[in-house]
Amino acid sequence: MRLGISFGYQDWGAGLPNAIAMAQEADRLGYESGWVAEAYGTDAITPITWMLAHTERLKMGTAIAQMPARAPAMTAMTAATLDMMSGGRFLLGIGASGPQVSEGWYGEVYGKPLGRTREYVEIMRKVWAREAPLEHHGAHYDIPFTGPGASGLGKPLKIIVHPRTADIPVYIASIGPKNVELTAEIADGWLPIFFSPTKGEAVWGDALATGFAKAGGGKGLADLDVAATVAVLVGDDVPALRDKAKPMIALYVGGMGARGKNFYNDLACRYGYEAVAAEIQDLYLSGKKAEATALVPDELVDDVSLIGPKERIADRLEVWKESAVSTLVVTATQPAALRVMAELVL
Repeated sequence: MRLGISFGYQDWGAGLPNAIAMAQEADRLGYESGWVAEAYGTDAITPITWMLAHTERLKMGTAIAQMPARAPAMTAMTAATLDMMSGGRFLLGIGASGPQVSEGWYGEVYGKPLGRTREYVEIMRKVWAREAPLEHHGAHYDIPFTGPGASGLGKPLKIIVHPRTADIPVYIASIGPKNVELTAEIADGWLPIFFSPTKGEAVWGDALATGFAKAGGGKGLADLDVAATVAVLVGDDVPALRDKAKPMIALYVGGMGARGKNFYNDLACRYGYEAVAAEIQDLYLSGKKAEATALVPDELVDDVSLIGPKERIADRLEVWKESAVSTLVVTATQPAALRVMAELVL
């Protein structure tokens, strides 16, 4: 198992020195990768560029670069640029986001994310391969554009530079069964959030198997880097540490999406928390965030986190090591947490 470190929606002004220090500590300890989040605040690419310049071996990836924010050719160019500038240390994680962000922030129709993701990846790989000028005519992307209002002057182009890596690793963030199936079929890596090593097989096993079968060629878990995020908090007061983890879970389960269209709430339901997930959402969407947070079950926190003294974390880590996870992406604010995980895993 490899280790990664996750960087959330940082204040990349005042918080930048601390983030750089954490990245450098992870680099020193032998962590494989670092991942930067993106929602509707700071973008992921700018901090990654800065941190690649301040580390030596640590790979850096987007978790995620939101597809509605960028044309696939732009994402392909960005990835090729960072791949060349970093000497091959860039990892590309993409995702469709959700309808609230896609349509409410970017002004892009959410539409059919499965078909859009398939075309997006196909276009990027054509760009990096440089086998021919880029041409793609699908349901979601028309390159060169030939639709209403087209000038008729568009022509197929080939990326001017020669990418250092012709097959830059593509990770897809997905949690719904059909999205996970597509990830297993076409991606090099999978970025699941709130992964449960004890319940993940029951929730995603069939989707992964179906996707691998569609890919053909004997593709399996050995060919897909499962880079799951886990919150790690080190200390002796387990209940207090759980309380620190609960607001983030409440935010996603309760407020990250609309009623009836919240993928994280759906995941909590598939984990067996249907009743409390509905209550958390009702409270959160009513503005009662503290009450929603208080309802997050201790069991759910332990399902998706590693919390407590080193000995407790070591004990609970065993089930993660036996799971499908190949890269454990640590979300931590404590340097001690990075060191504990390095001692236990590396």
